[in-house]
Amino acid sequence: MVEMPALLSAEADKHWIRFEERAAELLPRLSAGRCVQLKALFACSDFAADSLCQQPELALTLEQEADLNCSDRAGRYRPTLAGQLAGVTDEPGMMRTLRRFRRRELLLIAWREMLQGAEVEESFVHISALADALIMEAYRWLYQRQCAELGTPTDAEGKAVPMLILGMGKLGGFELNFSSDIDLIFTFPHNGVTRGGRKELANQQFFIRLGQKLVNALNQTTVDGQVYRVDMRLRPFGESGPLAVSFAAMEDYYQHHGRTWERYAMVKARVLNDEGEYSRELKAMLKPFVFRRYIDFGVIDSLRQMKAMIAAEVRRKGLKDNIKLGAGGIREVEFIAQVFQLIRGGREPALQVRHLPDALSATCEAGALTAEVAARLHQSYRFLRRVENFLQAFADQQTQTLPQDELNRTRLSWLMGFAGWEDFYLALSDAMARVHEQFIGLIGDTTEAEEEGVAQIWIDIWQTEWEPDELDSLLREQGLEADKAARLATAILALKEECGRRPVGPQGRQALEKLVPVLLDKVNQSAKPGILFERLRQLLSRIITRSAYLQLLVENTGALTQLVRLCEASSLVAEQLARYPILLDELLVPQLLYNPMPLEAYKDELRQFLLRVPEEDMEQQMEALRQFKQIQLLRIAAADIAGALPLMKVSDHLTWLAEAIVEEVVNQAWAQLTARHGVPECLADSSNKGFGVLAYGKLGGIELAYSSDLDMVFVHDSAIKGQTNGAKPLDYRQFYLRLAQRIIHLFGTRTASGILYEVDMRLRPSGNSGLMVSPLDAYHGYLQQQAWTWEHQALVRSRMIVGDQELFESFDGIRRQVLSQQRDKAALAEEVVKMREKMRSHLLKGTAEEFDLKQSAGGLADIEFLTQYLVLAYSHQHPALTRWSDNIRILEAAVEVGLLTEEEALRLKTAYCAIRDRGHRLSLSDLPGRVDNGELQAERQWVIDSWHEWLAVGD
Repeated sequence: MVEMPALLSAEADKHWIRFEERAAELLPRLSAGRCVQLKALFACSDFAADSLCQQPELALTLEQEADLNCSDRAGRYRPTLAGQLAGVTDEPGMMRTLRRFRRRELLLIAWREMLQGAEVEESFVHISALADALIMEAYRWLYQRQCAELGTPTDAEGKAVPMLILGMGKLGGFELNFSSDIDLIFTFPHNGVTRGGRKELANQQFFIRLGQKLVNALNQTTVDGQVYRVDMRLRPFGESGPLAVSFAAMEDYYQHHGRTWERYAMVKARVLNDEGEYSRELKAMLKPFVFRRYIDFGVIDSLRQMKAMIAAEVRRKGLKDNIKLGAGGIREVEFIAQVFQLIRGGREPALQVRHLPDALSATCEAGALTAEVAARLHQSYRFLRRVENFLQAFADQQTQTLPQDELNRTRLSWLMGFAGWEDFYLALSDAMARVHEQFIGLIGDTTEAEEEGVAQIWIDIWQTEWEPDELDSLLREQGLEADKAARLATAILALKEECGRRPVGPQGRQALEKLVPVLLDKVNQSAKPGILFERLRQLLSRIITRSAYLQLLVENTGALTQLVRLCEASSLVAEQLARYPILLDELLVPQLLYNPMPLEAYKDELRQFLLRVPEEDMEQQMEALRQFKQIQLLRIAAADIAGALPLMKVSDHLTWLAEAIVEEVVNQAWAQLTARHGVPECLADSSNKGFGVLAYGKLGGIELAYSSDLDMVFVHDSAIKGQTNGAKPLDYRQFYLRLAQRIIHLFGTRTASGILYEVDMRLRPSGNSGLMVSPLDAYHGYLQQQAWTWEHQALVRSRMIVGDQELFESFDGIRRQVLSQQRDKAALAEEVVKMREKMRSHLLKGTAEEFDLKQSAGGLADIEFLTQYLVLAYSHQHPALTRWSDNIRILEAAVEVGLLTEEEALRLKTAYCAIRDRGHRLSLSDLPGRVDNGELQAERQWVIDSWHEWLAVGD
């Protein structure tokens, strides 16, 4: 190894002084040679120095064991740890034992790899075996303790049933890093009940509780540190799914809901338990999902899209020098190996392996890679993984980004055997370049440039300095009308000025020289070139200092075409792109951009999106939610503009998107709150939350628009009483209040991507002065005894969008019962008309020559009030009127029960859709919802006629 640099020697001396103070009694027992090696270890790892200063006795362990043959150490982890746990009688003791065992063994692993030349493969084996031991021995200790407390889960024959644990990712592949997260999935063989306890408990509830305890035992940070950050989001249905599911439920999920990315994840899945027939059954069940019997070439495109998403994530986060996610990084080697596994694994059993080097070898033997290419990839992979392991061993932190500080750069260069950073970085760049070359050849690059000729005039216009009148004259010579030429000239000169006073940099200027002439050429073909280029200028002004985005547009003529098309069609979309340039990544795949996903897929897509974000990083989670929303809004708007989605479908997509986000926000708020305070005691054995979200207004009526806020009311199960069961217990009322506050905080906090949604809680009982969360029975009582007529009108457009099944059913019953109360029709009509007139007097905008699409006579509000009147006045006779919350289906129901004629309902529906569609088009152009008074005359009259018929008032 190269002689230790002076900077590292100084770092070693600094830590050694601290160690001498803590280990004065031990130092005489350490050999001189061992002291020299300890100093070297201190130079390389703050984690090692801190560990030995906290527990100086570990130095004796190193003295005794570091030079021993380590080939069988992995096999000793579990029996050694089991022996230490055998005498532990409480959970704090168990947690302390786990953490100290991990620290001791990781210290030995770091010692061997950093100073004794242990190969990176040895570290992977030992780190992974250590994780297996910690997970499984914690599980067995908790399982035995819980069986003694609650009884033993059994099958139909009374046989004890275990919980099986799937290790995913690098844990499953036996390639765990020094400071990796661990991805787990919990499952169990059979439904049934516990036996031997005070009362029977369903197996699933037993294992959910056991899983919660296991995650807490590993994940919680104590004075002794943490065992592992545990990520459970790869389980069926992610965070919204139960923590543990039966084999049958898991099989059903993967048969009907499994996605390509889940197949990709399952390639490395490993059953950590040795439970005999149960383990074999689980493996056999999962195999057909992962490895298809036919040759599956469609997986290449899916992996290409996954890689594009990762590249977009790198741009979004501004990641630089990331050896995992960057071009040529570890993830690309994994993709290369696993694409062949997914394509051919069903036909060629040799490819059904988890360990990546084994997969490369099998791919080579199958003839998919040459021996030379496979060897180069393996060599690059070993190099990158060794770098990754060292990076994480410096401070026991999960990172794959090269250090920016001199100390850690010096550490990394020296440990990798290089004289300095430049030499190391050159070798690393070569390794990553070799990987990326193979990746491009196999999976293809999503950013390949297409040649496109541009007229010389547009290059000259951008590269030459012009006076305003000269540029204006030149543009008119290109055939532009005077006003259009003047507006375009102003926008071009504004962009030139912007570029002149901003630190664009040489790469950015080179990209702009290619990009702007192409844009001008495209803009010149528009009916409104000046307006369009001004919209594009606002976007370019946001990204001119970010060369990655400029390069993205230069190298992707398809993306550039989509950009121009969308900005031309909608100022709202142009404004969103300018405000959030990260959305530019979405332009790369037009087939996704113009084909929104199925409505039921939003929740799953959001789950997949959030898997790329550390679960414990609340700020990144909040930002990711906002980015997901903006991405999906862009896709919906693009399909809307292209005519691929009619108006009602646009609202459906916007509503389902919002519902997916609301559910995720509730899950995140619940996880954050329960981590600190626990769950209400009566829910300890349940996956229920006892909490529901009621949607009102446009969200409740499935009529959401692009900029709609969310009208919501929060309720909880009336049966919940008592306190939570966490370390800092709360009364159940305070718990649900804090949950509501946390939900509102997650929605309203402004991040780089803005707020998530505006949330309006004024429709809750007693409005702003009322409780933030109401017990469901109190909410029912308020609606029956205290609510105003307008609150019953609002109830017509309400529905529960998040909650346990029991709450859904209870609310549905309450809503139907309240809406079906018999009312005096004349008095009701008078109340509805008064409220409508009050609304119109406060909200009607525009002049007498304009028609306000919502508030003018014959507008949307009249239709909404009319349908609400019909429901409140006639539901006691026709309960079917209470079924739906949206106007169109209420009108259809009114026909079915004989209240409206088909002709009248058709006219109202036609008017409603026409007026909404006109407003929708205006909103895409960011214009107010008012049109010339001559428009929509027939539709408005239809509405006025029905208003007169049913409410007997004039306007």
